Amino acid sequence: MSSPLRITLAKATPAVAAQLAELGRQTFHDTFAADNRPEDMAAYEAEAFGPEQQLAELQDRENTFLLAFMNAELVGYAKLRDNSSLGLREGQDPAGRLEIERLYVRHDWLGTGLGAALMRGALALAEQLHCVAVVLGVWEKNTRALAFYQRFGFKQIGSHPFQLGQDVQTDLILRKGLAGRRLA
Repeated sequence: MSSPLRITLAKATPAVAAQLAELGRQTFHDTFAADNRPEDMAAYEAEAFGPEQQLAELQDRENTFLLAFMNAELVGYAKLRDNSSLGLREGQDPAGRLEIERLYVRHDWLGTGLGAALMRGALALAEQLHCVAVVLGVWEKNTRALAFYQRFGFKQIGSHPFQLGQDVQTDLILRKGLAGRRLA
């Protein structure tokens, strides 16, 4: 018997963009609203999760979206960016680096293995693309996400500022080297 969970590549359509906008805004709000000012949350959500912004991200050839559906309902997604310079010094070549820009799971699906399934999908794509490393940024106060990424072998290599409305926060930069590949 097959699982009702299905992970697929996203198509760049207005309908998909609308779904991503809604799920992105909802999951971001559910995860971070309790620890941030409402006006900062509203500003960031308006900037990052509008349908037009999502459609532009879907159409960008450097981005790949993995969508997780449970019984035809979108319950999570991963936004991946090829050739990421996150964590590199100025002038270093970003080729062969895949960034996980977002790995979002609906609040009622946390702890079900859905995030792990999306992570496995992202790592499989990195292998297919012959990447040397996968990188990501995560808020330093997001202990649940930090523990999740550490379970997958990600290690901290630096930090950078993250603008949430008027609040400048710190994201930790994590990297996972891929087997048999030389890290830059």
